[in-house]
Amino acid sequence: MWKWPLAVLLIVVAEIYGFDLVASRVGAGNTFLLTVVTSVIGMVMMRFEGRKVLEDSRARMNAGQVPGRSLVDGLCVFIGGILLVVPGFITDIVGFTMVFPLTRPLYRFLILKWIERKMKDGKITIYRR
Repeated sequence: MWKWPLAVLLIVVAEIYGFDLVASRVGAGNTFLLTVVTSVIGMVMMRFEGRKVLEDSRARMNAGQVPGRSLVDGLCVFIGGILLVVPGFITDIVGFTMVFPLTRPLYRFLILKWIERKMKDGKITIYRR
């Protein structure tokens, strides 16, 4: 119960430290500009990768296949996009790696392992027709 607020607090503290570190090296104005530029690039990447994931899901469904991997990829792109919009360098790094197709399989693997563990614990139930 207390893990999430603690995690959010640690992330905020790390982001503030990151802003301070970058601002001391390149200046406050450049730090702000860098934050805005990474957010814009991230949103563009999210739109592009989101379209690719959506097209892949549609192609799989039209072929009569379950778009399982595509759905997890879509989740990664969505979460990565949210992290890219949140100001901060650490969240930007994680967000870029979630949106970028070459590093996304790592997150896909982690998400699928998490789902598998929840299913074994009985916390997620799948109903079939």
